[in-house]
Amino acid sequence: MEFFLPFAIKPLVHKITYKYKLLMMGSCFSTEIGARLEQLKFDILQNPTGIIYHPLVISEVLIRIVKNHLFTPEDLFEETGIYHSWHHHSSFSGTNKDAVLENMNREIQKAHTFLKEAQFLFITPATSYGYFLKKNGKIVANCHKMPASIFEKKLVFAKEIKTSLSNALTEVRKFNNNIQIIFTISPVRHLRDGVVENNRSKAEVISAVNAIIDEGLGSYFPSYELVNDVLRDYRFFKEDFAHPNASAISFVLEKFIEYAIDAESIKILYRVEEIFESMHHQPKFPGTDEHIRFARQQLKKVEELKEEYPFLNLDSATGYFQQIIQHDS
Repeated sequence: MEFFLPFAIKPLVHKITYKYKLLMMGSCFSTEIGARLEQLKFDILQNPTGIIYHPLVISEVLIRIVKNHLFTPEDLFEETGIYHSWHHHSSFSGTNKDAVLENMNREIQKAHTFLKEAQFLFITPATSYGYFLKKNGKIVANCHKMPASIFEKKLVFAKEIKTSLSNALTEVRKFNNNIQIIFTISPVRHLRDGVVENNRSKAEVISAVNAIIDEGLGSYFPSYELVNDVLRDYRFFKEDFAHPNASAISFVLEKFIEYAIDAESIKILYRVEEIFESMHHQPKFPGTDEHIRFARQQLKKVEELKEEYPFLNLDSATGYFQQIIQHDS
């Protein structure tokens, strides 16, 4: 008896290794997966302008990264002593105008260099509903809790989404013709739009992305389908019924590893995971001989892994276990 819908995912032909650089752009779901991969010591750069939900904004940011187009003071606005940018998530906002601008431009320059060297670009749009400034018709990345009256909320249709993303990807490929592009659609439900409206919004994004895939401009990983058609249960969502919970993210990550990571890197991955899980081990009696012995054993594993794979950055694990050992001495 099957308790899950059988769902075969065709694996990537050219798979990811630990030596590759991965740029991830899109919704908060992509940052969850990216954070897990980062914990496993893959070379990841995520959302240099913060979390992005709308595909038109993703396109704008990609072109800005390719052209290394920096921000100016005119790109900022001040509200109650805090400086924001319509191009950025609120995590970039701050009270010091110069520091905010410097941070924004540092991240763009970093992304420009990273994208030139990257082997993979992941794009995870979440919605086709966009918020446009009434004064100039420009789409915003984040509303920064500004009054709804200054925005026009619009559903952007698949044709416009496809054109925008295709144009951006053309620029990306001119900049780095070796890059592989993987699309995945965020399974996060935008319930504030309404249930019917959320499904309509996702349908436009799905249609646009699949049109791009059909033209051979990228590959597709079905995170949306894994959550909504395989798991299909509110047990796999947080209390808001909108965001996949840790169990769902772990399930999707497992499928992603099978889909995208090469066999040698999977072996490394499990060894890295074991080391970092041991760092969360809570000893019953810290500082005892048994605890120190455990730390020495783990440090030996770290050193062996670093010797075999010098490109891995395991400094945090080395420092953690050395601190336990030195504290005893």
